[in-house]
Amino acid sequence: MNMPKALLPLEDALAELKRFAQPQLGSERVNTFDVDDRVLREDVISEMNVPPFDNSAMDGYAVRAEDVQELGAVLKVTQRIAAGASGHAVVKGEAARIFTGAPVPPGATAVIAQEDCELEGESGVRVLTKAKVGHSIRVAGEDIAVGDAVLTSGLLMTPSRLGMAASLGREDLLVSRRPRVALFSTGDELVMPGEMAPQDMGIGKIFNSNRYFLKALLIRAGCLVTDMGNIADDRAATIHCLSQAAAEHDLILTSGGVSVGEEDHIKPSVQALGELHQWALAIKPGKPFAYGRLHTPKPNGAPYTHFIGLPGNPVSSYITFLLLVKPFLSYLQGATNAQYRHVPMKANFDWLKADKRREFLRVRQNADGALELFPNQSSGVLTSVVWGDGVVDNPPGQIIKVGDTVNYITFESWIR
Repeated sequence: MNMPKALLPLEDALAELKRFAQPQLGSERVNTFDVDDRVLREDVISEMNVPPFDNSAMDGYAVRAEDVQELGAVLKVTQRIAAGASGHAVVKGEAARIFTGAPVPPGATAVIAQEDCELEGESGVRVLTKAKVGHSIRVAGEDIAVGDAVLTSGLLMTPSRLGMAASLGREDLLVSRRPRVALFSTGDELVMPGEMAPQDMGIGKIFNSNRYFLKALLIRAGCLVTDMGNIADDRAATIHCLSQAAAEHDLILTSGGVSVGEEDHIKPSVQALGELHQWALAIKPGKPFAYGRLHTPKPNGAPYTHFIGLPGNPVSSYITFLLLVKPFLSYLQGATNAQYRHVPMKANFDWLKADKRREFLRVRQNADGALELFPNQSSGVLTSVVWGDGVVDNPPGQIIKVGDTVNYITFESWIR
């Protein structure tokens, strides 16, 4: 008699996938304009100070602080300095009209805001406050100094980070190559939207939703995606499609066909072309999961193509992609951090039927900032992830009562 397979904790599965993601993808140099959402593969070291010179933090008057130690001091305005210009030295009794970002002239040790000043005659200014040395002056290098490591390898580039690189004069950056992913689905019961009208669907037929959201999730994870269609429930056809896809892609992602049913041909087909690890995950939804490698010849000389098989139920497929496939793709691109972030939140629901598996309950925030539970947590109810704005990460055997603090993960934090 076969003993039931032990359930694999999520952390163990993630650790295995991180190990399997070695070696990482190659890198390429890309114009800084185009590196958003790419993983940086070099440290960005500053070759300059930021700001590069002492400059004014506001519109006003550059003065010698020692000249403005009493209220109402009157100074002679001898120059006007705009951003991009430069001025001459400020001496005793003088002030320079200055604008935000303009270089502070030699001799000036403070900038007084224009609202704290009054014009005095044709060329004078009365200062209505006292000045402190350094007031409203942004000092050269106070943000970044020469030699600072501003961005480190493994960071995901964001608009602010690419802007920072550009501010240091970096025209291009070394980033990871985008993963090339072949997307399949399996099952003779699946029908693509447009192939037939809903009223013409026969018994047992369903529209294929998984390929649509998986392709979108892959693109948002930085991948170049090839939709390879639906594989018929046939061993020879499955082997042919997998072999064809492996030649030009880094990863093959399938949905459905990773269970042990006699009509599921993914397992023996992957095994015929390489190796396969089947896991029963200790999570709900999303118990069945498979990782493998296809040892088929590749034009770029890569030793193998990764394979991941997701469960066929829509919510299971969706959640396991977020929990496992997205981190795997990040590690494959050299990212140093692929962890999702928990936010402590109050539950506005009871969950009294604790499961032995770790549960990811679909929820959304209400107007009071507490979490409401979608009433149907079935793995086939895609409505739950449309209605919800995240999940509660609930430990095994844990019940939840109204008012309890729970671990909340937003879909937004997962899906850029």
